[in-house]
Order: sequence, then structure tokens, then C-alpha cells
Amino acid sequence: MPTLYLIPTVLADNTADQVLSPQIRDVISKLDAYFVENVRTARRFISSLKTGKVIDELSFFDLNKDTTDIDVRRNMQALTDRKQDAGVLSEAGCPGVADPGAAAVRVAHQLGWTVVPLVGPSSILMALMASGMSGQSFVFHGYLPIDRGERSKTLKQLEKEARLKQQTQIFMETPYRNNQLMGDVLSACAGDSRLCVACNVTAPDAFIKTKTIKDWKGQLPDLHKKPTVFLLF
Repeated sequence: MPTLYLIPTVLADNTADQVLSPQIRDVISKLDAYFVENVRTARRFISSLKTGKVIDELSFFDLNKDTTDIDVRRNMQALTDRKQDAGVLSEAGCPGVADPGAAAVRVAHQLGWTVVPLVGPSSILMALMASGMSGQSFVFHGYLPIDRGERSKTLKQLEKEARLKQQTQIFMETPYRNNQLMGDVLSACAGDSRLCVACNVTAPDAFIKTKTIKDWKGQLPDLHKKPTVFLLF
């Protein structure tokens, strides 16, 4: 049976040599088919690795929030019939973690493929590592509600869970709404709760700080349009 490689991509431009293992280039130099969240981003990433692959000769299958399991199974079955290996590429970071890549992995297991995760950067885990918060017990919640009333209720519940379970609560937002989320966290949470802000992880201008809610007030970083992970404890 074929093999499905889960291939991490960079979190920040021009950082491949610093954050990607040599194995990733080796695998990409041998693959001709990919399940990708964004075809344009995937093509640009593969080209940047300079493996000698002709991009126009590769096959890319969409794997985003609108892709159905039927579509994934049809494409993967065709690869199975050809005994052709494939890769999964996230928009940024590790596939299957806070992205749609899990759908391809799920079908691969059902079809009997071998699944191989490769080493690479995850903004969620790297933020947790750098936060000083509990790495023994943590939960990633993805995106919080957009409605400010619902978001405030959710933040208060996450703060309660953090205190009762001694559990790090991790969440994120669409980059252009980061500043609003930061303001909502400071409004909803108690002054002695700790908040870590991990912005542009792995980039030259990376910003990772943990402070109490009280200490964050009046010292707000500008997070607008910058990929950011928030951790509450």
C-alpha cells in the first residue's frame, strides 16, 4: 500500500533552513502528489526548497474546510490504484494540527496506507514550550466565538478550567482580529491570571511574552495581521 507523508511547512518566510529537517526535502524530491490546504502556497513552498521538481508536473488535490470526505476518498483511491505515495501540506506548520489535513489521514488509515509524520514546526507546541505554563495538561480550543458576548463567556469558562484543573488553555484568532481578542481577554479575565502571547513564532521579529492580565494592561503589543497563539493559565 502507498505511504502518506505529513509534511510540515514553515511558519515564517525564509526560515526553511532553520526549522525544517533534511528529511523533508528528501521526501518532497520523491513525491508527485499532494493534498494541500492552498495550492498556490504549496507550489511556492515546494519551489522554494529547490529539489529540482517541475511544479507543473505535480498533482495537487484541494484539502480545505469545504472539501468533502467523498472528494478525499475518491482522490486517495485513485492513488491507491496506482500505488502512488502522497504528501499532505498545511498552509503553515504541521498538517493535521489546527488544519484540515486530518481528513486525508483518516481516509488513509481506512484504506490501509502507511502514515508517516515528519518533524517540523508547530506554532501551538512551540508557544506552549515558551510560555512557562503547564505542558502536562493543556487544551487547544482553536478559534473562539466571534460574538463578543459569547467570547467573554467562553474566556471566563477557560479561565475557570485553567484554575480548577491546572490546565493551560490555548486558542487563536484570525490575524486581523488579534487586537480585538487581546482586548477581550484583558476585559474578561482576572488580574492574576497569566496570559502568554506568542506572535510570529520562528520569525526574526518573533514576540513571545507571558505576563499577568494586570501587567498586560497598558502595555499592549500590536498583533494586527500577525499570526498569534494565546495561552491562558
